[in-house]
Amino acid sequence: MSENKKILVVEDDSVLRNTIIDKLTSEGFEALGAKNGQEGLDLALQAHPDLILVDILMPVMDGMEMTTKLREDEWGKDANIIVLTNLNDEKRIADFLEQGTYDYLVKSNWSLDEVVKKVKEKLNINT
Repeated sequence: MSENKKILVVEDDSVLRNTIIDKLTSEGFEALGAKNGQEGLDLALQAHPDLILVDILMPVMDGMEMTTKLREDEWGKDANIIVLTNLNDEKRIADFLEQGTYDYLVKSNWSLDEVVKKVKEKLNINT
């Protein structure tokens, strides 16, 4: 069941962030949002979500820096992360995968249903 699973969406595009949050909420998740990496890091360390969806390119702190700082925390070192990106930059994505992220989704290539499917796969929720 997706009930009680908390997902943090760290995305600077407010329309996209809110759309993903609405979709996750409709699927029974508790969804939180942050508009930049610093806000996302603070919220992640406070709320301990079951999974974090993080954009790479954001103001204040980008997704890579946020992930690196999160991995320095005792809880954050094992946090589940899926990267959302417009970049089709294999080097940046490889760097993220080395940080222990689970997967990545190139924004132009996925639908909201695919995001939910990835989230459920990572959290071992049967669809």
